[in-house]
Amino acid sequence: MRKLLSLLVVGVAVSGLSLLKADEGGSKITITGDGICAKCGLKEADAKKCQNVVIVTKDGEETKYYLADNDFSKKAHQALGICTAQKDSMPKVKVTGTCEKKDGKLVLTPTEELKKAG
Repeated sequence: MRKLLSLLVVGVAVSGLSLLKADEGGSKITITGDGICAKCGLKEADAKKCQNVVIVTKDGEETKYYLADNDFSKKAHQALGICTAQKDSMPKVKVTGTCEKKDGKLVLTPTEELKKAG
């Protein structure tokens, strides 16, 4: 009986750790907002190269999602006009991916092709 109880406790502990590890990987979300380039459009000082940013405005408050550099981001950068966008003429985009916080920024890794919204 003791062996069975010990085995059960170990099983529950391992299950809990695997759930915790899965959650650290980021949660899958879909956002719709204005697309712009961190380097070219926002002129952010720490942006050494082009990077897609989606700005979501809710209740007058802006949240910036920096898109990770993958095939979906690269394809959309020119195709959707994100690189050439200015603050007053940003294209509306819809992105689905996993989101996590890195270095104080929200980083979204697209898992599907970015689309024009609206």
